[in-house]
Amino acid sequence: MKKVAAEKYRDIDFSRAKRGAVVTPSPGKTKISIRLDNTILNYFRDVVDKAGGGNYQTLINDALLEHVHRRSALDVVRQAVREELAPYAGKTDTDALQRKRRGRR
Repeated sequence: MKKVAAEKYRDIDFSRAKRGAVVTPSPGKTKISIRLDNTILNYFRDVVDKAGGGNYQTLINDALLEHVHRRSALDVVRQAVREELAPYAGKTDTDALQRKRRGRR
């Protein structure tokens, strides 16, 4: 049996080669393995194709960041509402009903 492709590369010297990524990731980025539904991947890949190119992984990252920021904004609003309602915390709906029965509002 004849070796076709393997013979051509035998003279390559890998003695100074390093293991790992060829391109180092940007600071603040971490490479992970994640399992996503095919529907999610297809959606983001289609968005990239319709846009004329790009990186679907970047779009997924942007969508996750947007979700996190929206969530944190929601938490800020909830905290502000809690602080505004704090003076009324001792009063209940039953207090309002009792005042109404007595003819007061």
